[in-house]
Amino acid sequence: MPYKSTEDLPVNIQHVLPEHAQDIFKEAFNNAWDNYKDPKKRRGGASHEEIAYRVAWSAVKHEYHKSDSGKWTKN
Repeated sequence: MPYKSTEDLPVNIQHVLPEHAQDIFKEAFNNAWDNYKDPKKRRGGASHEEIAYRVAWSAVKHEYHKSDSGKWTKN
């Protein structure tokens, strides 16, 4: 279920991530969705969606971090 725009992202992601981080999340999720279609490419029996979410959050964490106040800010 790739996302066409950031408006299609789950509401909880839209509410916690800045706009640029949402773009990163969407692009990484969609890329992982395409790259991990084949279950043989996934480790540990994770689902297609679970892997895509992991990759997307990892991509966000490369450029953003969660501050002590709980807000995501650019590194």
